[in-house]
Amino acid sequence: MSTAPLIQLSDLTKTYGHGQAAFQALKGIDLAIDAGDFVAVMGPSGSGKSTTMNILGCLDVPTGGSYAFQGVHVEQLSQNQRTLLRRHFLGFVFQGFNLLARTTALENVELPLIYRHEPAGRRRAAARAALEQVGLKGWEHHSPGELSGGQQQRVAIARAIVTRPVVLLADEPTGNLDTHTSQEIMDLITEFNREQGITVIMVTHEPDIAACARRVVRFVDGRVESDRRSGEAA
Repeated sequence: MSTAPLIQLSDLTKTYGHGQAAFQALKGIDLAIDAGDFVAVMGPSGSGKSTTMNILGCLDVPTGGSYAFQGVHVEQLSQNQRTLLRRHFLGFVFQGFNLLARTTALENVELPLIYRHEPAGRRRAAARAALEQVGLKGWEHHSPGELSGGQQQRVAIARAIVTRPVVLLADEPTGNLDTHTSQEIMDLITEFNREQGITVIMVTHEPDIAACARRVVRFVDGRVESDRRSGEAA
């Protein structure tokens, strides 16, 4: 018996502005993502990658079409309901790390749990466990300024997975890292996908990083140009 996709985008459109100033960023996106998949999203600047990621992350809403998450039509939810979906089901990793500069690694990782009103003892224990998972045991009380770029991105990944999200949305997660560190970060993300079943959707410009995914979706001019499993011929 076939099961419904975790995420289903159907004829998704997004237009910014009005009248002659209107710009159509998405022109009818159809995309299905199953639970446990690892999808790399590629394409030139302005192709609609970031707009789609913002909609998937409940940071923006489509102009038309539908976005179903576990069968729930997200485009019909209120802003508060989208916030709850984001808080309880999604984790985010960004190119720029987005860590709070004057707080420790532990406090940065605790942040999503504070928003979920978890008790202090429970969230501290969860944050310590998440930092250990990304190889940063012993670094809990270091600030971002005392960490390398790779370590900062590990803190960001720990913050993303501390809530045990269903989906990890990664926007150029290796964009600010050297080749060796990039591979370490991708090994970590791949491990969470394979070992914990976290669905990963990752934007990247780098073919070698995209090769870590099971599937590569290419956007061009607000549309899906191609959608291939790893290893399939172009």
